[in-house]
Amino acid sequence: MSELTGGAQHHDDSMPSPSHGGGHGGPRGPRQGGGGNRSFADDLHSVTIHARQRTFYIDLKQSGNGKFLKISEKSRGGQKTTIMFDSEDLDKMIEALTEMKTRL
Repeated sequence: MSELTGGAQHHDDSMPSPSHGGGHGGPRGPRQGGGGNRSFADDLHSVTIHARQRTFYIDLKQSGNGKFLKISEKSRGGQKTTIMFDSEDLDKMIEALTEMKTRL
């Protein structure tokens, strides 16, 4: 798992990463999502970003329907929000974020 930090670094071990595994991919291979014996998707790669009052988790996952990205935000208050989109839409998301960056 990669980690990027912006602002104050804060890590809350009481909440596992959005992949529900708590562990990381890497040498042991991909994690299984969903918990228990049920598996919705395998984790391929994860990045954590610590930014001011929030932590963002970006996960690349693989399911029977293909690869997708899952982006979760956790505020210090513990509220969590998640979006998911197909990997084929990543270029569109990057293009939109790049456009927004030019407006800053």
